[in-house]
Amino acid sequence: MPIPLVNSVASWFLKKRIHQMELFIKYPHDVQQELLHKLVQRAKSTELGKQYGFESIKNYEQFARRVPVTTYECFQEKIERGRQGEANIFWPTPIRWFAQSSGTTNARSKYIPVSPESLEDCHYAASKDLLCIYLNNNPEAQMFTGKSLRLGGSKKLYENKGTFYGDLSAILIDNMPFWAEFSSTPGNEVSLMDDWETKMQAIVDETINEKVTSLAGVPSWMLVLLNTVLETTQKRSIFEIWPHLEVYFHGGVSFEPYREQYQKILPRSQFKYYEIYNASEGFFAIQDQNNSSELLLMLDYGIFYEFIPMDGYTTENQNPIPLSAVMLGVNYAVVITTNAGLWRYKVGDTVRFTSLSPYRIKVTGRTKHHINAFGEELIIENAEKALKKATALTQSEIVEYTAAPIFMTGQEKGAHEWLIEFKTVPENPEKFRKLLDETLQEINSDYAAKRFNNLTLNAPSIHYGRYNLFYDWLKTKDKLGGQHKVPRLSNTREYLEELLEMNVK
Repeated sequence: MPIPLVNSVASWFLKKRIHQMELFIKYPHDVQQELLHKLVQRAKSTELGKQYGFESIKNYEQFARRVPVTTYECFQEKIERGRQGEANIFWPTPIRWFAQSSGTTNARSKYIPVSPESLEDCHYAASKDLLCIYLNNNPEAQMFTGKSLRLGGSKKLYENKGTFYGDLSAILIDNMPFWAEFSSTPGNEVSLMDDWETKMQAIVDETINEKVTSLAGVPSWMLVLLNTVLETTQKRSIFEIWPHLEVYFHGGVSFEPYREQYQKILPRSQFKYYEIYNASEGFFAIQDQNNSSELLLMLDYGIFYEFIPMDGYTTENQNPIPLSAVMLGVNYAVVITTNAGLWRYKVGDTVRFTSLSPYRIKVTGRTKHHINAFGEELIIENAEKALKKATALTQSEIVEYTAAPIFMTGQEKGAHEWLIEFKTVPENPEKFRKLLDETLQEINSDYAAKRFNNLTLNAPSIHYGRYNLFYDWLKTKDKLGGQHKVPRLSNTREYLEELLEMNVK
C-alpha cells in the first residue's frame, strides 16, 4: 500500500475516532453507565447472569449490591469449565482463547478469558487508538513509512479441548489483521519462538536490515534486545541502525528505572516515548499527550471501572466506588467488569488519578507488591521516586531491584533490606543509602514516622547484586521475556532470600 494512501486512511480514521474519544471525555459517567447496562443485559441469560438476576438490574447500585467483588481464585472454577469447552457460563459468546498469565508471585498459571468482543473492541481498538493519538499529537510523524518492532511473549498457543491458551501476545498475533502483520517486524514465526535467548538473536538478525520506525514492548526486555542489537552491530547508538526510529510505545512495568539507559542509546531529544497500560484482562489507558507521564483512561473499550481505596483494601470494608466518586491523589485498587465475562474482578494493580476532567491516571504499583510490615505503606511509586533521586545525585544507574522487610527479633527493630543490581555503581555507597532513606521519608509520611529517631525502623540495608543476577533468577523460573517482571517490593522475604542465595560471584 503506497505511503500517501496509508496516511490518508489513517487521517480519516483518526478524525472519526478522535470525535468518539471526545464523547467519552465530555460525558464519562454516561458512557460508563450505558456500558454497564449493555454488559449486564448481554450476559443476563448466562449461568452467572441468572445467578445474580442480571435481567432485573437497572442501575449501578443494584449491580453493586448483587454481584460480589471477585479475585481469580473466586472465579477459577468457572474459568476452568470454560477452558473445557463449556459455553454461556459467564459470557454469552463462546470463548476460545485464554491468556496464560502467572505473574511473578505465583507459579500456578492463571487463564484469563479473551472473548471475540474483547479482542476487537478492546485490544485491537486500543492499538488503533494509540496510533490515532500519536498521529494527532505529531502530524509530521513518518511512522507509517516503516515497520514497528514488536517484542511480545515467548510462548505459542496450545490447544485444550477446542480452546487455546498462551501469552496474550500470542493470541493477538494469531488473530492479527493482515495490515498489522504487514507493518510489523519480526514475522510471526520469530515472534512466537519459545526459547527467549534464541529468540533474541533471531529478532536481531531479522530486524537490523529493516526500516524500523517504532518500538513496542516491555521496557526491561526491550532494553535487553536493544543492547543485543548494539553488541551485534558494534554500534553505539540505535539510530545508527534505524535512523528513522521516532517513537517507543511501552508498558508492563514502570519506565522510570530505565529512562536514563534508554536516553544513552537513543540520544535524540525529539525521540518520543508513549506509555500504555494494558494487561491480559484488558487494555485500560493510553498516554494522550507528548512528554507526559499521565494516561487517559479509555472508557469505551467494553470495560466498566470501579476502584477500592487502598487504605481500606485489607479490611472487611472493601467498598468499591464508581468512576464518578474517585478523588485526586488517592491510591486505588482497580476493579473491572469486562466484555470477556470478568465481573467486578480485582486486577491487582493500583492507580492514582492525576486529573478528573478528563480522567487521567498514573499506575502506582501492585496490590501485593508493597511493604507494610510496620505500617509504613511503602509502594512502588515511592520506591522509584527515591531511587531516581539517589541515582541522579550519585551518578549511578540501576538495572533491577527488589526490597523486603527485616522483621523484628527480640530487642532488634525492623528495617528494609534492598538488593540492587547496578549498571553503574555509586562511588559513595553510604551517600546513596542516605539519599534513598531521606527521600523515602520526604515522600512517605508513614515511612517517616516509623523512621523518626529509629522508633520502629532502623536505616535500610543495601546489597549490591552481581551482574545478570535478576536475569538469571527469572531464567530459573522460566520467566524470561514477555510480561514477566521482577517483584519490586514484597511483604515477605521469599524472593529476596532466593536472590541473595544466588548473589555469588
